[in-house]
Amino acid sequence: MSSVNPTWLATSSLRHPHCSLQSTLVPINQHSQSESTIMSSAACIFCKIIKGEIPSMKIFESEKTLAFLDIGPLSKGHSLIIPKHHGAKLHDIPDDQLAEVLSVTKRIAIAQNIQDYNILQNNGRIAHQVVDHVHFHLIPKPNEQEGLGIGWPTKEADKGELSKLLEEIKSKM
Repeated sequence: MSSVNPTWLATSSLRHPHCSLQSTLVPINQHSQSESTIMSSAACIFCKIIKGEIPSMKIFESEKTLAFLDIGPLSKGHSLIIPKHHGAKLHDIPDDQLAEVLSVTKRIAIAQNIQDYNILQNNGRIAHQVVDHVHFHLIPKPNEQEGLGIGWPTKEADKGELSKLLEEIKSKM
């Protein structure tokens, strides 16, 4: 496990400043209920930010949610909105811990008066998740050059296969 140097984080010139940090997940059942709603991993950079061990440019904080400016922004106002409950993927976070995240994201977009923006949330390495703590990026898109650039390689879907998939998903909901 690597230690985190707040000075390095504040002055890093990496495009994704959190990339070189490793986080170790701690199963939720190892925590007592008395530890409040924050379930953390000792090495998780976002848990350290939540605890105040690493400084952040805090925009909003409540019992369940923290929002702060990204130190490696894709555009001006790029913000991260995170649940305080530690979990690597969206399905690891209890619904009550996620409830506030979207409304806080909306409030930050309104406060910045941004008209075009992306909200990004990645789950797993193949999906480009770098920090193993659920987080949402609010990325303003002021013009074609700034902000998130993505491709959308659509393909023709087989209607029969879509119908089968629909029934499979619905049966598991």
